[in-house]
Amino acid sequence: MMNRKEFKVEDIRKDFPILKREVNGKPLIYFDNAATGQTPQQVIDVISHYYAHYNANIHRGVHQLSQEATDQYEAARQTLQQHFNAKHPHEIIFTSGTTHSINLVAHGFGSILKPGDLILVSAMEHHSNIVPWQMLCETTGAVMKVIPMTQEGELDLQQLDVLLSEQPKLVFVNHISNALGTINPIGVITKKAHDVGAAVLIDGAQACPHIKPDVQALDVDFYVTSAHKMCGPTGVGMLYAKEQWLKKLPPYQGGGEMISEVTFEKTTYADLPHKFEAGTPNICGGIAFGAAVDYMNAIGFDAIAAYENELLAYATKKLSAIEGLKIYGTSPNKTSVISFNIDGVHAYDLGTIVDKLGIAIRTGQHCAQPVMDFYGISGTARASFAFYNTKTEIDQFVTAIERAKRMLS
Repeated sequence: MMNRKEFKVEDIRKDFPILKREVNGKPLIYFDNAATGQTPQQVIDVISHYYAHYNANIHRGVHQLSQEATDQYEAARQTLQQHFNAKHPHEIIFTSGTTHSINLVAHGFGSILKPGDLILVSAMEHHSNIVPWQMLCETTGAVMKVIPMTQEGELDLQQLDVLLSEQPKLVFVNHISNALGTINPIGVITKKAHDVGAAVLIDGAQACPHIKPDVQALDVDFYVTSAHKMCGPTGVGMLYAKEQWLKKLPPYQGGGEMISEVTFEKTTYADLPHKFEAGTPNICGGIAFGAAVDYMNAIGFDAIAAYENELLAYATKKLSAIEGLKIYGTSPNKTSVISFNIDGVHAYDLGTIVDKLGIAIRTGQHCAQPVMDFYGISGTARASFAFYNTKTEIDQFVTAIERAKRMLS
């Protein structure tokens, strides 16, 4: 693995073909990494090699291609197991992404929750970690309450204690806020929840590109993420769940692969992990997910975090110097995401102008409308940095913002 002294962003950038393109005649500056990260050539090559050499269905064929595809797919599962430090490979369930993973768990709790049961969600969740639980409450009669947040963009742990005294059945929180960049104290939250008998689900979609979660050390019951946030392809993700929960929850979908025996009278389900993987999966996506994790581990997550923290500090200082610019999410414990507004400038207009200068940022509510409602705003501009971004790009971004501000004010 590369250590911090060997971290050379110029060399890393060469791995990403898309960073060589232009947008509107300008070199691309990609600051929308919280939505989707870019994919290195090493992972693109894995995708291409799969379709060119051993594209076949898995787990079902005796022929050579099927065996090769199965071996690579299951090797990717083991890669994820080792990366997240799951106890067993079958605790890793391949899904289509974070949203699919959360819905799978929510569906399972439909057979567990009773009318009046309490579940807790944090105030800073992505819609994907709100709506499935609202739907669950509608069908079960369970009640959902919200863990409040502070003006700094941190969860109010004192209020969490009050809510936990009501004996909730399930607590779900994001590891890192996609709208604010706040890193939540998952270990503390999990222990508090377990002390009152609640299960814990963590949305790790924003965390996994920046840190290396240890699910056993965190002691979470469920952890979910998506490959496209961490140098992999879209359309594939992961649910980690403790073995006892996977045995307890019913299947989410029925069909091929997730069965042991089928008659018209009765069906018995397959063992883990196949019980939750109905139908032909995104085989290539799963293999590429493993390759993406290998790529990031080769760089080293300590090196990635240290460099991205440098970018965050540099950009925060530069942006804070712009008159009328307000940053939302000022926790000292955050990752490389900056959400902001400028007095008299609509975020959408700002995003449109900087796009003309080749700079990709996100504008709007970031699928986190309750966060925007908390601050009394319609949305923000959001710049999110990855380990292949540079301080020079940030300088150009700041110049573009100042130009847009002059045009729009």
